[in-house]
Amino acid sequence: MELAEWCARWLGAAPVGELFRAGHLSVVRGLELADGRRVVVKCRVADEARVRGCVGVQRHLAGAGFPCPAPLAGPELLACPVPLAEPELLGEEVVTAEEYVSRGEQLGGSGVDRARPFAEALARLVGLAPSPGAAGPLSPAPPWVGWEHAGAGVWPWPDDLDADLNAHPGPGWLDDLGRRVRERLLGTRLPAVVGHGDFESQNVWWRGGELLAVHDWDSVVALPEPAVAGAAAAVFTETGRAAERATVEESARFLECYVRARDVGWGREEWGVAWAAGLWVRAFNAKKAVVAGAGRELLDQLAAQAEARLRLMD
Repeated sequence: MELAEWCARWLGAAPVGELFRAGHLSVVRGLELADGRRVVVKCRVADEARVRGCVGVQRHLAGAGFPCPAPLAGPELLACPVPLAEPELLGEEVVTAEEYVSRGEQLGGSGVDRARPFAEALARLVGLAPSPGAAGPLSPAPPWVGWEHAGAGVWPWPDDLDADLNAHPGPGWLDDLGRRVRERLLGTRLPAVVGHGDFESQNVWWRGGELLAVHDWDSVVALPEPAVAGAAAAVFTETGRAAERATVEESARFLECYVRARDVGWGREEWGVAWAAGLWVRAFNAKKAVVAGAGRELLDQLAAQAEARLRLMD
């Protein structure tokens, strides 16, 4: 079955034009259908059960009024070749369709200024999300928040690099940091919530200062709430351009605003898990960059902040 046939079957109309194409771990197409509707179709090689769980959370949140594209169809398997797919993704893919949302903008200002609206958006999402027990399968988590992986080494298999990170030791301080942070996160007994595991600026669109839509719903996770918030606090400034990692102060501001928006009281355990989760994201991304030979920028940025973030974790 080709993608045009898939659209005709599951959306009731075949595509007649392409509005855009994008994607990193998946192939995302904005399509205009023969009946005039605009939709977004996403193809990826992924665990169908996990995608189904993620789509279920997205559908729940859209129905609850949270700003996100409502799912329209899928997930369904589609055997390739698919004319609109990238060659590296050919195979049996999991395909979904969702509403087309006209493009917004990334929120401007410093990370400190942006911390409150981003934290409030995540708090709203977590507050409206279903409980982990009511959601479908959400494991395994993406590797950048995947400290619960079943492998023998410190690092999970990376998302976009065909290499075992554990087979490439070094730098020693980074592997030690990953081990220490992972042990801290695996040791917590805090209950899980459903949240978004990739709350970067480039996935959160705004219009006129108001939240327009959150994207990348393949990154839904079920993790302790401080871990969800802590991971977001480490990446919310990232627009897709280099050198936009959150400072320690920006992450702290995000977490303070999140706790206030959720009206919860965190103790030492919650704060420690939050800072550990942010450190894991940074450490995993730096390790992957080192193995890929992608330069020292991520490593140097982490090295400059690691000591301060570790103190807050402990």
